[in-house]
Amino acid sequence: MQRTGRINMPSYRIIVVEHTESPKTGRYVDKVGTYNPRTKERKLDTDRIRHWLSKGAKPSGTVHNMLVTIGVLNEKKINVLPKKSPPKPALTEASGKNESAKAEEAALTLAATEDAGQKTE
Repeated sequence: MQRTGRINMPSYRIIVVEHTESPKTGRYVDKVGTYNPRTKERKLDTDRIRHWLSKGAKPSGTVHNMLVTIGVLNEKKINVLPKKSPPKPALTEASGKNESAKAEEAALTLAATEDAGQKTE
């Protein structure tokens, strides 16, 4: 999809680009449709889309979902939202023991300094 239009008034061209090019460069192999998200209007050349898909073209996630919606592809929609960061790994037993030992040592030294402070009063 190549964004066109003014600020706050987007419209998109559905284009075929080489894998080495970016859609923003303006250089594309074929224009196969347009999409206006404000009016939800889609104009797609399904014959050309099927032609390029048969040649091995891979649609972006958003275009893939659009093609599934209109019936060009007989697949499931894919999640195009960004992935969440993976959860942090759980502490292993060895590192858990080391951390608990350090916490105990810190508590003992804190208690020792408090006792020393009380004796001097």
